[in-house]
Amino acid sequence: MKIDIPKYDRGSGLQLCWSDDFTIKVTSENDEVVISANREGLISLANHLLNLAQTDVPCGTHIHLDENNSLEDGSQSIIIEKI
Repeated sequence: MKIDIPKYDRGSGLQLCWSDDFTIKVTSENDEVVISANREGLISLANHLLNLAQTDVPCGTHIHLDENNSLEDGSQSIIIEKI
């Protein structure tokens, strides 16, 4: 499998790539966060994590996902941040 990671550009920020037909749901059960995703959703998340891991991406850069932005209905919000 090959995942293309767009080169980070400070002017345009992160360029997130989503696989077609992705499904991602985030829930909390017994003080644990559960991220459930189909294959396309897992590939999309892998892309986002690798995107954040680029050397030129500054600390504090983050991705905010919620049910109004890419997650399934009923999902909890999640923020993935580079430290």
